[in-house]
Amino acid sequence: MTWNRNIPGLLTDDIRLRVPLDHNNPEDLRTIEIYARLVAAPDGTDKPYLVFLQGGPGCESPRPTLSDPGFPGWLARALQDYQLVLLDQRGTGLSSPVSEPMGDPASQAEYLTHLRADEIVEDCEDIRRHLGVQRWAVLGQSFGGFTLLRYLSTYPESLSAGYFTGGLSAVGRSADEVYTACYDQLRAKSLEYYKRFPEDRVRLAELMALAEKGEITIPNGDIVTPSRLRSLGHLLGASGGAEKLHYLLEYPHTSRSFRHDLAGLLPFGGRNPLYAVIHESSYADGVVTDWSAARMLPEDFQQDPTLLTGEHVMPEWFDTDQELRPWKEVANLIANHPWPKLYDADALRAAEVPCAAAVYHDDAYVPRQFSVETAALLPQMHAWVTTEYEHNGSNASGGAVLDRLIKLVKGELVR
Repeated sequence: MTWNRNIPGLLTDDIRLRVPLDHNNPEDLRTIEIYARLVAAPDGTDKPYLVFLQGGPGCESPRPTLSDPGFPGWLARALQDYQLVLLDQRGTGLSSPVSEPMGDPASQAEYLTHLRADEIVEDCEDIRRHLGVQRWAVLGQSFGGFTLLRYLSTYPESLSAGYFTGGLSAVGRSADEVYTACYDQLRAKSLEYYKRFPEDRVRLAELMALAEKGEITIPNGDIVTPSRLRSLGHLLGASGGAEKLHYLLEYPHTSRSFRHDLAGLLPFGGRNPLYAVIHESSYADGVVTDWSAARMLPEDFQQDPTLLTGEHVMPEWFDTDQELRPWKEVANLIANHPWPKLYDADALRAAEVPCAAAVYHDDAYVPRQFSVETAALLPQMHAWVTTEYEHNGSNASGGAVLDRLIKLVKGELVR
């Protein structure tokens, strides 16, 4: 190991591996490069490994620093017990990133079908063997937890512990059921927000009317449609998000402040296009999604545009967003792809791996009721249902969430 000491308080090293694009087809000779960053405390290079699986899909692992306040917020706590493997999941960061459509739409869509949790788990196994590790722990945030669940379905013998933060996915449920539950949660969060800031409902109604006329724009010239504007509701799923939305709405919609801040706060932007293009595949446990979030939009949402949405991708955005527009045909093909199953309920019931999960009671993205169902499948799961944090609790808590999960797995706490 050649440790780099250029980041104060941390040792880092790089792993770059060539791996199959399709691990399940030995006749497919296509390969991609996978990148992971090893991170350790100066005195922690003999500690066991913890793999971090990032949320998304389509987002790379965080770039770590211990500078005040430190990022990610759980980093210092993790380094007390582990050295880390920060994996850039395939297609992101430095792992053969996908940033622009390449080739014809059908070929591009086929390529993207190999970027799901099942293949990410195979990449993890390649890295584990490369490091010569028999077993390691995994921390999965949001979509990273979905990937950890796949790991437990396929290679439980490779895992010493599993930590889930807002990432216990539904097993055996359709994408339609998941998005319906997410709409229910966003309805409740919208109404709670308007109790705090009643004037903002009037303000948002005004902005929606302007958006209908094409009068809401962002600096790159895009016209922000009503469905795009209401997706600001994703902010309500994170601590501090309500305040960010409120302060945005204080500005006149014609001001540079509003237009630039709006561009920065809208989800599913152009930096990580995969987040929008393959997002619904993360809930496709053996189904075709067929633009599930758009199809399941409730009647009251259709009638009242001040009811905000969250991680609900709308196909029209691939017409109106200039950075998503090149992906339109690919996104439609992905929406109609028959995805294989990700999880095996029987294998999960047999997985004797100590696990702990933070299940956020009011999670806007991963419905609590399905997380609780999934937790019941795992024989050594310690599920901690909490109202103390939102979906970003692992980072926002400064390591308190991870600390509790580690102690639950060690038996130092009883939930």
